[in-house]
Amino acid sequence: MNERLWNILVDSFPKLLEYGIKVTVPLTILSFGLALLISLLVALVQYANVRGLRQVCRFYIWITRGTPLLVQLYIVFFGLPGIGITLEAFPAAVLVFGFNEGAYMAETIRGALESVSRGQLEAGYCVGLSFPRIMWHVVLPQAFRTAFPALSNSLISMLKGTSMAATISVMEMFRQAQVINGRVYESLGLYTEVAVIYLMFCTILTWLQHRGEKRLARYGGVRT
Repeated sequence: MNERLWNILVDSFPKLLEYGIKVTVPLTILSFGLALLISLLVALVQYANVRGLRQVCRFYIWITRGTPLLVQLYIVFFGLPGIGITLEAFPAAVLVFGFNEGAYMAETIRGALESVSRGQLEAGYCVGLSFPRIMWHVVLPQAFRTAFPALSNSLISMLKGTSMAATISVMEMFRQAQVINGRVYESLGLYTEVAVIYLMFCTILTWLQHRGEKRLARYGGVRT
């Protein structure tokens, strides 16, 4: 490695890490929180087989999983202004990432809910519990233990996927690397450095996932 490249990488690392912490991580957390809320509602509607709403949820999943994330970003950020709806880049990215990942996570949670014996639902009714209380105290805790590994993988995937926000001008970590590279023209070194930082973040999340699975395993849920 020549001295010029080394100096560039040393100078750019703290800048890239700063944008990773200040933009990429919050973007991931907010998007995942939205996705988790959406997926839980969609999964519960399907599990309860609510007529009308169930079809709406299936349509949402079909549309979202059947179209590319990049296209969805462009429709929301560049397309909606054509009908008078304008969003800033960061909120637009949060909405798109949240709604996109929510469709996949909804299927994960739905599968986890259906893995819980229906007999427990009937037993809850027999002791006078309402459907919401049965779901909250009986079914959801068991389903969450089953879904936890897959949901954790969705979080890790979303963290990496936030790099696509650069296409709509969100100044996150990857976009900052593009800006720096536009000045110094060291694509291989800079993009490799970004990859290393993403790897650092994902390694932390993987460690947290493993810790969570070990804790849940104590209650008879996930086995590691």
